[in-house]
Amino acid sequence: RKIAFGVRVLKTYRLIVSGRVQGVNYRKFVHEVALALQYKGCVRNLMDKTVEVIVNAEFEEDLEFFISKLYEGSLFSDVRDIQCVRIDTMLFETFKVV
Repeated sequence: RKIAFGVRVLKTYRLIVSGRVQGVNYRKFVHEVALALQYKGCVRNLMDKTVEVIVNAEFEEDLEFFISKLYEGSLFSDVRDIQCVRIDTMLFETFKVV
């Protein structure tokens, strides 16, 4: 059994944020939080008025903290629910608003 040192195993998660999250600078807020936490991924509005966040995380504990920040939201947002599912790995170079 070989052990690789310095290799990070990133998992990719898809978050669907519902509530009053469009037209209230929520994507900008998510972008700022993700950059502060050095996450990579993207955020975009969906047609059903929810926001989709795709993010790479190494540990689920880190993801829980990120989700708790997303619940706080931007000044005029009102986050009602965040659904989180692990998806096939996607690698990103940065975190961007789509």
